[in-house]
Amino acid sequence: MQSALFLGRFQPFHKGHLSVIKKILKTNERVIIAIGSAEQNYLPQNPFTAAERFQMIEESLKEAKIPCDKYCIIPVRNIFNYALWVNHVNTYVPPYTRVYTGSKLIRACYEGKYFRQTEKVPYAPEIIRLKRILPISATKIRTAILKNKPWKHLVPKAVVQKIEKWKAVDRIKTIKDTIDTTKFNSAY
Repeated sequence: MQSALFLGRFQPFHKGHLSVIKKILKTNERVIIAIGSAEQNYLPQNPFTAAERFQMIEESLKEAKIPCDKYCIIPVRNIFNYALWVNHVNTYVPPYTRVYTGSKLIRACYEGKYFRQTEKVPYAPEIIRLKRILPISATKIRTAILKNKPWKHLVPKAVVQKIEKWKAVDRIKTIKDTIDTTKFNSAY
């Protein structure tokens, strides 16, 4: 089975993420959606819990009529030893043959793990570089929420419903000035 890995924090899940998943499923039988930094929540850059992000993704994929046998969603805690990061991710997720990412850091981690000059690893996944299809980012969405600007058009309706149900707009505004220690302490 041709499975692909798509990693992200999904803070929140938005239409850009959904378009990437649809694109992945055009050339792969299944997508493994890894929710990164699963332990991070109630922080300015990571306001949602892993469970909330899981629900946003799952409801959005149902809304988009993507069959549940075409994906799995797995929360993955972060580690800040990037030489070991790929091995860490691989302990959480099922086997995959491709990695889809727009992150230079993720790409560097995979290239460092599998494509060293001195080693040839026959089972290395193919790295597919993503380019932003839609001009959307979770940072822009969180900023729009903070500034009382329109944001609902950037996320699937299911995400709007979840954010409203959880009163997460108030949460984002309440925690906006808290210190996100992950920005200042790489050991956290």
